[in-house]
Amino acid sequence: MDSDKKPNFIHLVIALESVVLLAFLLMLTPIGGRLTLSENVRPAENVRSAENGEAENGASENGEAEKQEKTGGGNAEEAESAGKEGNGSSGQESPTGAADGQQDSGEKDYIKWVDFDIPAETLKKAFRCDIDTYLADVHLNWIEILAYLGARCGGDFSRYKESDMDAVTERLLAGEKMADIAADLEYYPYYLEAYTAVLGGMVGEYQVEIPGSQAPDFALPKDENGNPVPTEDNVWVTKYGLKAFSPIAKNYPYTDYDDFGASRDYGFHRVHLGHDLMGQVGTPVIAVESGRVEAMGWNRYGGWRLGIRSLDGRRYYYYAHLRKNYPYHKSLKESSIVQAGDVIGYLGRTGYSSTENTNNIEDPHLHFGIQLIFDESQKDSDHEIWIDCYELIKFLSINRAETVKDESTKEYYRVYQMKDPAIPGGAAEQRMPEQADVSS
Repeated sequence: MDSDKKPNFIHLVIALESVVLLAFLLMLTPIGGRLTLSENVRPAENVRSAENGEAENGASENGEAEKQEKTGGGNAEEAESAGKEGNGSSGQESPTGAADGQQDSGEKDYIKWVDFDIPAETLKKAFRCDIDTYLADVHLNWIEILAYLGARCGGDFSRYKESDMDAVTERLLAGEKMADIAADLEYYPYYLEAYTAVLGGMVGEYQVEIPGSQAPDFALPKDENGNPVPTEDNVWVTKYGLKAFSPIAKNYPYTDYDDFGASRDYGFHRVHLGHDLMGQVGTPVIAVESGRVEAMGWNRYGGWRLGIRSLDGRRYYYYAHLRKNYPYHKSLKESSIVQAGDVIGYLGRTGYSSTENTNNIEDPHLHFGIQLIFDESQKDSDHEIWIDCYELIKFLSINRAETVKDESTKEYYRVYQMKDPAIPGGAAEQRMPEQADVSS
């Protein structure tokens, strides 16, 4: 190298070393720390925007008016505009949906994401384990069993084997406690809370009317000698079992398939966050669970729709596209208490219009949805959690409410009354007027 070029080279090396040293010192300062944090956060924010692009696009296309329309509705079909952020936000390292650092940020600690894909046959088997052991020395809890299985397979029941349930129930019946069996499963508490939120009000004790011809001797009236007397009247019995119902009344046909997450484009492109049951106009729609009517009226997406909140506050049931001109049972109003199995409305094809009482749905069907609420801030927000109800509806089809039509008013009523102890003070019986007069 020429001697006159050496100083320039040395100066260049010194300049480069100075730049590296300055960059290193900058990283040690608070400003440098903030810059580094910003760079680390940005990819997660980008993922969130990509995952929820439909929601953000929908909000910008529909503006403030649509936000106002959603408010106070607790509505599934219109909540489809919120995308699926509530069902799987980015940056989540655990099933709880809580991103790393959430606790440190002071954000409230509650579940923000639930996938529910338990097959109907698995639900039925766990349910049978529960009710078959109700009076046994060891009473198996179906939700605890399902939570254990969910924790073992990471919520992916395609990995579940029937022998897994057999093995855990054998251990429980042998005297082991679920707390001990599941002690090494980090996410068991999450699945227990999540599945309790879905299923918590569906199994328990209740009283129900049954035909006298089907009643056991202890439920029949007695003669002077204490012997049971056969009767044609209905009698009340106390049962333990499934006290939730299919949303479609008994003896009415319907078809369905797993359409959760399918594309919808009325108004704007979004995903379907409910379950459609295709049936005949006028089919009686049944309250799946006891609860309080929280929303009632017209929405341009769902048409005539009902929103019923479970009594524990965890589930919001959404029934949409109800019949034109006569969508609801006449006994209903906002704040009404309904019992599981009551007729609440009638299947139709209303919706997809800002004009009330419009039939713009091509095929008559009930849009049914379940929103899970772990914190009240989730109720009407972009963080709503709607679950896939397909397998759950198949499970509930084992309990369909029988109805009868009042020919004078064309109104439908349940045939067999129920007393759900979950309702404080009980709820009004849903009897046809002449039956009510006789019973009183």
